[in-house]
This record gives sequence, structure tokens and C-alpha cells, in this order.
Amino acid sequence: MPEGHSVHRIARQFDRNYVGREVSASSPQGRFLEGAAAIDGRSAVSVRAVGKQMFLEFDADLWLRIHLGMYGAWDFAGEILVDPTIAAANGRMGQTNQRGTALEGEPVFDAAGENSLSSIGAPRRARVHVRMSEQTTGLADEGDEWPPPVVGQVRLRLLTGSTCADLRGPTACQLQNPDEVAATIAKLGPDPLVDDVAAGEERFVTAVRRKTTPIGLLLMDQAVVSGIGNVYRAEMLFRARLDPHTPGRDVPTDVVRELWRDWVRLLAIGVETGQMMTMDDLDPDAYRRAMAHRDDRHWVYHRAGLPCRVCGTEVLLEEMGARKLYWCPSCQR
Repeated sequence: MPEGHSVHRIARQFDRNYVGREVSASSPQGRFLEGAAAIDGRSAVSVRAVGKQMFLEFDADLWLRIHLGMYGAWDFAGEILVDPTIAAANGRMGQTNQRGTALEGEPVFDAAGENSLSSIGAPRRARVHVRMSEQTTGLADEGDEWPPPVVGQVRLRLLTGSTCADLRGPTACQLQNPDEVAATIAKLGPDPLVDDVAAGEERFVTAVRRKTTPIGLLLMDQAVVSGIGNVYRAEMLFRARLDPHTPGRDVPTDVVRELWRDWVRLLAIGVETGQMMTMDDLDPDAYRRAMAHRDDRHWVYHRAGLPCRVCGTEVLLEEMGARKLYWCPSCQR
């Protein structure tokens, strides 16, 4: 499931390529025919991301709510306005095949040979095909046909004169009025990129400290805090040296506050680079390796059976909240 940084990056892409433009909408798959018909011919007015959900506003107070869920993805094609904080200059955007960044003026490429910050400074226009999702395999070349042919099960296609966005496999794709949008957002926990950071901290601390639920589950509860998924959960708990099974009410208040502040830091890094970089104070060579390979980017995530980077104890893997949890039983006790 895409974590918060990915959804904020997707929203920024929509802001640059769709807001202020008339949009043609269709549902090639046929599962969103009425919704697409209601959007078709309207202008996109604004877009916002809150946690793992995106809300795209059209004129006449009509909103499109998208939750990608486990398997959803946006494919962008055509003339895409690219800047360093949004998308790869070519290729795909997501967590499993992530972008690189720049170090001392030199590009750092990931294993796919891609680099999201190849356009430093002013935005530029490029004809690209970008996938924005958590899973990023199997994209075909765009080709010269316009609009591009529909491939696979496309729930919704949003098309301007020069840009195409295809939505596949979302958990939620629905139209809402302003009151329904407000009600949806009201159910979500604080998002550091949306809410006042200090007020968000207080909401988070209050929510965690009043519950007996293990902190490893609370961090994944979108009603407690928005945007944290499986990778950030494991990494934040390790960075805090916190046992994931500790009930929320037993986590010291200062530790809960530091969890929130760590999320503020990590989310900002994720949005900027497109990568869930969770290791600090790396030397230049280590930083380049981390940007190029996910296995060098995290403390414990995806390291089951390997020695802890700090103490050497074997990293454990268990299921918590129907998701895989990685943690060190020595450092996190």
C-alpha cells in the first residue's frame, strides 16, 4: 500500500498537470461510468492529499476521492511538467522501484537506472510515462500514439490536451460533495503536511496515550496518524528503540512526541526524494548506495534473519495487523 509520501507526490503531479485545465474523463473498464460522465468536461480546481488518500476537486463543488489501497496505481503519459520534488524524468514512481537524488551535483541512480532529480531547479516539460504506486513493475513504453492506448483494467482515465492519467485497481474511487469530503478527512488522524504540526502532535499524543492497543498497530491506524505504512512503521519503531508490542498508554509521552517529530522529518524526506530514506548521518558513499538500493536504505525493514545494523542480533519477522513487522528484539526492548 502506498505510504503518505507517495500520495503527496501524486497530488503534486496532478496540481502541475491538471489543476486549471479542462479534463476529459472515461472509464474504460466500465466500473466508474457514471462518475466519469459527471467529471467529463469539467475543469480541475484543486487537489489535496491527506495521508494515503487524494481528493481532486472539479468545478461545481464536485470532488473525486481516490484511495489506492494495496494494488492501486496511477500511470501518467504525455507531456508532463516535471520538477525535482515530483516525478522521475523517465520511468516510474513508487516505493519498490524508487528514484535517486543528487549528491554534490552528481546524479544517483537506482537499480533501474533512473533518477528523480535529474531536472534540478526550474520545472521542465518532458514526454514521459510515469507510474505512481507502491508496485512499479511491468510498464510498457509509451510510444507515439496519442492518446495512448488503454492497457489492462483502467478504472478511470483523465485526459487533458497533452497529459493522460490512468487509474488502475484502487480500493476507493468515488465522487463526493464538500460535506462528504470533510467527513472523510475528519475521520483521519493528523498529517504533518496538512495539519498544523504542533496541533497534530497533540492529537497524536492524546490518541496514543489513551489506548491499550500495541504501538505497532497504532502507527498503522489511519485514525491515529495519517500516512504511515508498513515500512515507516518498522523503521520509526526501531529509530525510537521501541518494542512494537508496548501498549500505547505505556509509551512515555516524550517518546510519543519524538515518534511524531520523526514522522514529520521522514515524511518530508520521502516527499522530496520519492524514497523512504530512514537512515541518518550516512557518509557520501553510503548515501549513494542507499539511494541506489532499498536494502541499504533501512535499519530493519525487509531484513528478517539478518544481523541488526546496531547490535548484531537477528532481526525478527512476525505478523502484526495482517502486515509483516520487522524488528530487533535486543535494541527494541
